[in-house]
Amino acid sequence: MTGGPPAYRVWALEGLPEVAAGDDLAKLIASASPSPELVDGDVLLVTSKIVSKAEGRVIAADDREAAIDAETVRVVARRGTLRIVENRQGLVMAAAGVDASNTPSGTVLLLPEDPDASARSIRSGLREALGVDVGVVVTDTFGRPWRSGLTDVAIGAAGVRVLDDLRGGTDAHGNPLSATVVATADELAAAGDLVKGKASGLPVAVVRGLPHVVAGDEEPGARALVRGAADDMFRLGTSEAVREAVTLRRTVREFTDEPVDPGAVRRAVAAAVTAPAPHHTTPWRFVLLESPESRVRLLDAMRDAWIADLRRDGKSEESVAKRVRRGDVLRNAPYLAVPCLVTDGSHHYGDPRRDAAEREMFVVAAGAGVQNFLVALAGERLGSAWVSSTMFCRDVVREVLGLPEGWDPMGAVAIGHAAGAPRERPVRRATEFIEVR
Repeated sequence: MTGGPPAYRVWALEGLPEVAAGDDLAKLIASASPSPELVDGDVLLVTSKIVSKAEGRVIAADDREAAIDAETVRVVARRGTLRIVENRQGLVMAAAGVDASNTPSGTVLLLPEDPDASARSIRSGLREALGVDVGVVVTDTFGRPWRSGLTDVAIGAAGVRVLDDLRGGTDAHGNPLSATVVATADELAAAGDLVKGKASGLPVAVVRGLPHVVAGDEEPGARALVRGAADDMFRLGTSEAVREAVTLRRTVREFTDEPVDPGAVRRAVAAAVTAPAPHHTTPWRFVLLESPESRVRLLDAMRDAWIADLRRDGKSEESVAKRVRRGDVLRNAPYLAVPCLVTDGSHHYGDPRRDAAEREMFVVAAGAGVQNFLVALAGERLGSAWVSSTMFCRDVVREVLGLPEGWDPMGAVAIGHAAGAPRERPVRRATEFIEVR
């Protein structure tokens, strides 16, 4: 109604036959009876199942789990037999979208290989068959983090503004909108699901009255709705996050100039001090060198001490220079941390064997703390390299940093943003490191 409040209408199309491989969905929709009577500015919401059937994405699979494995790029979370995964289309969803419903026994239905391309094909087919300019959204059913129940979302789109970026505008009270980007295509998909239903046999719905969401062929498609890894704060489930952080922990020797967030390092220290330790002690201390002056002062003093040691060992000046260059990883890092071992609370037995074992317990605890620290830094998307050099000149380190006599530096950790992708790590098979008795 002209001049009235905003309104739209949504209804399901009737008269569509059972879809089979090779069918032209645009022609089926255009020839449905009663006539769909589509007009410019309408949006069609097409259930992915019929797209998959038309594209021959039905496969024989007695074992659905094997089909899920084949469609999975990475596991996001797992609980029992339920898996939330990223699939080949880049979608994070349960079971990779592999569906055993509404398909003959002994077969499963895979998602369209390229849902955006599928939507573009339907849109162009309807333009050719009916002469109308409509938007098309291919939908599928998703669960959602933090919310119970299922809803339909857009996995493919053509001619639809899938995101409505309101940033830079103001609300009704004049307050600036700084973070509001509306997932328009998902809202359309959910509206269509209200009339299509999950078991009503009505796989296509039409939304009319929202012509502003329909756009040209240049729109990016539903792929734009998938949050990139760098912006995804909830990329992994709990146990997967731990395993992924451990896997991500690589020795990084080249860093960018991007500054390191001190808060991220402190969060890593908080993880470090949860390591096990003997006698209920807390044997870890972390000295954080956040100023360039403190780093240069320490590294210069360590370099001088190292050169003196090498010369005493009779090394040539060429050999000394070559060895000293190996320490550049610390000098080139924008942030350094020096983990220290404190043995307060250790027991003294007067027996060299038992006293040596006592110290080893504390050293192991320090190592566990350093490992926690490195893994937590990887979880913060920071690269790191643990370098042992401070252990060879502890007196120098203590003097330069003003540390108590009882603090034993246990190497230094170079921290920063990796300048490039880490090298592939050789595969280490767990079975090669296990003995079972």
